[in-house]
Amino acid sequence: MPIQAAERTHHIKYAVRDIILIADEARRRGRDLLYLNIGDPNPYHFRTPPHILEATIKAMRDNLNGYSPSSGIPEAVAAIRRDAEARGLRAVRDVFIGTGASECIEIALSALVNRGDNVLLPFPGYPLYTALCSKLECEGRPYFLDESRGWEPDLADLEARLDANTRAIVLINPNNPTGGTWSRETLLHIIELCRRHQLVLFSDEIYDRLIYNGEEHVPTASLAEDICILTFNGLSKNWVAPGFRIGWCLVSGPDAVLGDYLDAMLKLTRARLCANHPEQHAIRVALEGDQSHLREMNSVLKRRAELADRMLNQVEGISLVAPGGAFYAYPSLEVRDDEDFVRQLILDTGVVVVPGSGFGQRPGTAHFRFVTLPDDDILSRAFERVADFMHEWRKR
Repeated sequence: MPIQAAERTHHIKYAVRDIILIADEARRRGRDLLYLNIGDPNPYHFRTPPHILEATIKAMRDNLNGYSPSSGIPEAVAAIRRDAEARGLRAVRDVFIGTGASECIEIALSALVNRGDNVLLPFPGYPLYTALCSKLECEGRPYFLDESRGWEPDLADLEARLDANTRAIVLINPNNPTGGTWSRETLLHIIELCRRHQLVLFSDEIYDRLIYNGEEHVPTASLAEDICILTFNGLSKNWVAPGFRIGWCLVSGPDAVLGDYLDAMLKLTRARLCANHPEQHAIRVALEGDQSHLREMNSVLKRRAELADRMLNQVEGISLVAPGGAFYAYPSLEVRDDEDFVRQLILDTGVVVVPGSGFGQRPGTAHFRFVTLPDDDILSRAFERVADFMHEWRKR
C-alpha cells in the first residue's frame, strides 16, 4: 500500500517554481524561452559584491566550517544591531540568524501559533506565508491590497478581518509580488491595530534597500517601541546572494510584551543547531562595506520598471501599476482565468511568468507576476510577445 502524505501538505503550493513544469513542456515544443519568473538576480547580470565573497572565502580558509552559535556569530549579530540602530530601531531585544529569512519566518511563526489561530497575510503576497500556515495548521487569512492606491493595503478590509483568534499581521514592504511600497501613515495604522489587539507584527523588509521611486524606506520597528515587531532581512536580495541562504530576524519590543515568545523562538534556533557558518562572516562587510552596487542596481531596476510601464500599459487588456521597489511587477489582466492565460502564454510564446493566483489576489481579478531582472532587450522582446498574445487572446 502506498505511504500516505500528511494532510498538512495537501494545500502547499509554490507557483514560482511549479510553473517550470509548463516551461519544460514549452521547451520540448521548440519554444525560445524567456524566463521572467524567479526573483534570483544572479542568473542575470547582477553579481554578488566582491568583498562579500572574499569575507566568506577567508572564513572557509580559516577553517570556520564547524557549527556556529545557534543565534549566529557575535560579529554578525553585533553588525545587524548596529545597522538597525542606525536606521532608527531603538527597542531591539534580540537578533537571530537563519538559513535565509525564510527559516527565520518559519521559526517565528512556529513559536507563535497553535491550531485554530489565524495570521493576517497580505494578498497578493509571498507564498511562503500561506505554505507555512498550512504546515502549522493555522489559518492564513488574507487582507487585500488596493491596486488603485499603489498596492497599499485596504486598511478597512484589514481591520474587519481581525478576530479573537488572530495572533499576528504580516506586511511585506517593499512588496513581493507587486513592487509596491507602503507609506509611514499606513505602517502607523497597522501598528495601532497591533497595539489595540495585542498582536505580533511580522515586517518582511528583505527588499528594503531596493527602492527607486524617490521614497525613503521606513523600517516598521522604528515607529514603535511598545509592541512586538519582528523585522526580517538577509543577504539574498539587497546583496545579491540568495544561494548563501543567510537571513536574520530582529526582535523588538518590551520584555513585558515579549513574554516567553522570545525564549520559544530561541529554543527552536537551538534545536536546529545553526545557520550556514562561513557565510555569516559576510554579514558585517555587507552591512558596513561598500554599497555602490545598490546605487547601480536601483538605477537599472528603475529603468526597467519604466520600460515595463511604458510597453505594457499600451496593451489593451493589460494594466500595470508601476513598481517602486524590489524587482517585480504585477499587471492586471482582463481575463477570466490567469492560470489558463499564463499556461497558454508560456506554451505559445515561451515567456515564462507566474499567474497572479499563486500570490493571492482579490476575487474576480486576474494578474501575472514577472521579474524586472533580465536585460532591456529580453524584457522588450518578452513584452512584445505578451502584447501579440493578448491581442489574439481577446479575439477568442
